Amino acid sequence: MDAQKSLDRLKQGNSNFVADKADGRLQNSSRRESLIGGQSPYAVVLACSDSRVVPEIIFDTGLGELFVIRVAGNVANISTIASIEYAVLELRTKLIVVMGHQNCGAVTAAMHSGNNGPNLNHLLQQLKPAMELAGKGAGVDKVARENTILTVDNLISSSEIIKNALQNDGLEIIAAFYNLDTGKVDFNGGLKE
Repeated sequence: MDAQKSLDRLKQGNSNFVADKADGRLQNSSRRESLIGGQSPYAVVLACSDSRVVPEIIFDTGLGELFVIRVAGNVANISTIASIEYAVLELRTKLIVVMGHQNCGAVTAAMHSGNNGPNLNHLLQQLKPAMELAGKGAGVDKVARENTILTVDNLISSSEIIKNALQNDGLEIIAAFYNLDTGKVDFNGGLKE
C-alpha cells in the first residue's frame, strides 16, 4: 500500500473512532492465524506510551496493520529509530506517523524540570529543543506539537535508511497530534518529503 492510501486509511479509521463506529475488524483467531507467517503493516506509528493514547484503537485497526513504537514523549532515540528502520527496510512500510498528544505528561515533566534520576532526566532532556522552539511561556500542547515536527526532522537527519527510502522508495513521513478530548487526530501539514 502506498503512503497516501495508508494515510487515507488512518484518517478513515480515526473518523470511525471519533464517531463511536469502530468496527474492531481483524481482531479474531483467523486474523491471528493469517499473521503467523509474517507481517506487512501499512504504517509505522511512533507514539507516546501514555495509556490514553493507543494507536491501534485511535485508528480503528486490527492485528498486523500498524507497526507501533511507543515511548514517553514520542522521542526518536537510537532504539525507536532502529525499530522504524526495521519496518522501512524489512517490512517495506511506506508511511511513518509521529504522533504527539494533548496534555502529554512527559512534556509536562520536561517543562517543570527537576531531578528525576538519570534515566528519566535523559528522556526528558530530549524534549528541551521543542520547548525552546515553542518559546518561553508556551503551553504543554504547543510544546508537544513542536516535538512531533522536530521528531520528524530528527528521524530524517539521523537515519540514512529513512532518508534513502524518502528519496527513492516512496516512503512518506508526517507529524500528527491526538486530541484527548475529542479523539480526533490532526495531521500537521500533509505528507513531508
